[in-house]
Amino acid sequence: MTPAKENKAGYRDVLRFAVHYWKPKKWIGIAAGAMMMAAVVMDSIVPVFTGRIVDAMTKHNAGDASALKGAWSAFWGFAVLAALNQSFRVSSLFCWNRFAVSNLYRIVTDGMKKVQRFSADWHANSFAGGTVRKITRGMWAFDQFEDTLLMGILPAITIVISITIMLSLKLPLVGGVAAVLIFIYCAGSVWASVKILKPRFVASAEQDTKMGATLADIVTGNPTVKSFGAERREDLLFEDVATVWQKKAIYAWQTGMTADAFRSLFRILMNSSMLALTIMLWKSGRASPGDIVLVITTFFIIGGYLRDIGMHINHLQRSMSDMDDVVVFWLRRDEVVDAPDAKPLTMSPSDRKDMVVFDHVYFHYTSLSNKIYEDLSVAIASGEKLALVGPSGSGKSTFVKLLQRLYNLNGGRILVDGQDISRVTLESLRQTISLVPQDPILFHRSLSDNIAYGRPGASQKDIVDAAKKAFAHDFIVRLPQGYDTLVGERGVKLSGGERQRVAIARAILADAPILILDEATSSLDSVSEHYIQKALHALMEGRTTITIAHRLSTIQKADRILVFDQGRIVEQGTHHTLLANPHSHYKKLYEMQVLGLIEQHSAVA
Repeated sequence: MTPAKENKAGYRDVLRFAVHYWKPKKWIGIAAGAMMMAAVVMDSIVPVFTGRIVDAMTKHNAGDASALKGAWSAFWGFAVLAALNQSFRVSSLFCWNRFAVSNLYRIVTDGMKKVQRFSADWHANSFAGGTVRKITRGMWAFDQFEDTLLMGILPAITIVISITIMLSLKLPLVGGVAAVLIFIYCAGSVWASVKILKPRFVASAEQDTKMGATLADIVTGNPTVKSFGAERREDLLFEDVATVWQKKAIYAWQTGMTADAFRSLFRILMNSSMLALTIMLWKSGRASPGDIVLVITTFFIIGGYLRDIGMHINHLQRSMSDMDDVVVFWLRRDEVVDAPDAKPLTMSPSDRKDMVVFDHVYFHYTSLSNKIYEDLSVAIASGEKLALVGPSGSGKSTFVKLLQRLYNLNGGRILVDGQDISRVTLESLRQTISLVPQDPILFHRSLSDNIAYGRPGASQKDIVDAAKKAFAHDFIVRLPQGYDTLVGERGVKLSGGERQRVAIARAILADAPILILDEATSSLDSVSEHYIQKALHALMEGRTTITIAHRLSTIQKADRILVFDQGRIVEQGTHHTLLANPHSHYKKLYEMQVLGLIEQHSAVA
C-alpha cells in the first residue's frame, strides 16, 4: 500500500496482518486452539450422559441393580467429561496468554518503528496524539480480535458441528432441523454484522480517533491556551467533537443491542421447535424421556454459545474496525526509504573540493503543484561556511530538508562527499549532519540524555565539556538535580534560550562533519548570544556549515551567501560584495532589517 492509496484496510488485509503476527509462535496458538476445541467437544457430549441417567432411572424400578449400575456409569462419564473440559480449557488459556502477549508486544513495537520512519511529509500532516491513539487502540483491538476467535468464534463453530453430529446420530430428524436453524441463525448474524453494524462501528472508531487527536492538540498547546485565557473556548471545542462521537457511539451500540434482541427471539424459536419435535417423537415411541432431557440439555449448552455468537461477531467486527489504522500503518510503504542496495555513507579522510553538491535538482512538495526547485545546481566546498537568505517560502528550509533526505527528489541528485544520498542509508546520512534548529525539541529525559542524544554512550565529562562550550553548564548546575534534571515534554521546563543552548551542546558533542544552523541564536539574550556566537565559530572550524539566516547581521563572516527567491538562487557572494551591488536583493533585505532596527532604537530612546 502506497501513500497515494486510500487509507483503508479490507478483510483480507486484516487477515494477512493477523497471520503475519501469528506465524512466529504459531505452534503455541495452534495448541491453545486445539485444547479449546477439545474442551468444547467435551461439552457437546455431556447431554448424552444426562439422557442415559434419566433413561436408566425411568426404565427400571428403584433399587434395581442394573439400573443403578447404568446410572452410576453415566454419572462417572459425565464427571470425567466435566474434568476434561476444565483441564483442556485452563491449559488452553495458559498457552493463549503467552501467545497473545507476544503478539501485542510485537504490534506496538513494530507500529512505533514503522511510524517513526514515515516521511516528514506524513508527520507534518498527522496529529501526534491521533497517531498514538491509533497504535494503542489497534493493539488492544487485536487482543480482542484474537480472544474473540479463540474464546468465541472457534468454540461456537466447534459446538455447532459436534452437537449437530451428536443429535443426528441420536435423533436424525431433530439433528437435521437443528442444523438448518443454526445455519440460518449464524448466517443472519454475520449478515447483520457486516451490512448493518460495521458501518456504524467504523464511523464511531473514526470519530474516536478525531476525539483523541483533538484532546492531544489541546493538551500540547496548553501554554497558548493559558496565555489567551481560552480554557472555556477549548472546553467547548472538545465538547463539540465529543458530542459527535457520543451520537455515533450510541447509534452503533443501540443497533448492536437491537440485533441481539432479534437473535434472542430466534433462539427461543429454535429451542421451542427442537423440544416440540422431540415430544412428538416421544409420543410416537421414537424417543425416550432421556432423549427429551438430552435435547433440553443440548439446547442449554448450545444456547449459551449461540447467545454469545452474535456478540462475538459484533466484537470481531468492532475490533477489525479499530485495527484498521494500525493495519494501514503495517501495509504502508513509505517513499523515503533506504534503497535495496544502500550502503553506509563513508567520509573520506582527505578534503574534497566539493563536500555537498546539488546536481540539477527538481523538487515540489506532494501537497503543492508548483515546483520549489527547477534545475537547481549548487556546489559547497569542504569546510565552506555557507549562508542561505531570502524571504519566507523562497526555498531555504527545503534546501536543508532535501540534504537530510526528508523528501525524495523529483529529478537530479544530491551528493555528499561524492556519494549520491539516495544510494546511502538514511541513518548514516543523518548521522553525518548536526542540526541546530530555530526551535529545538528536547525529549522528556534528563539534560545529560538530551545533550548526548547525538552521541550515545558519551562520558559525563564529554557531556559537561560540550555544555560548557555552549554556555549551558552554568544554568544546568543551578538546577536542583543538575544534569539529571528532566526537562519536561518538548523541553517545556526550560526557557527558549536554555533549550537553544542544550541543542548547541548536543551538536557540539555529535561532532558531525556537516553542520546546519537554523538561526541558532535567535532565542538568546544579547549577552548569551555573544558567547554562543564565539562557541559556534569554534564549532564551525573544519566543518562544512550551512546557516539558514533570518537575521542578516549573524552571517557577515560567511564564506558565501546564497540569496533565494521563489526557489531560485538569484545571486551569491560575500556579505561585502553583495552590499556593494546597489541593485542586489541582499542589499534590499539588509537595509530593511537595519532600518527596522534603527526605527526600533529611536522609538525606545
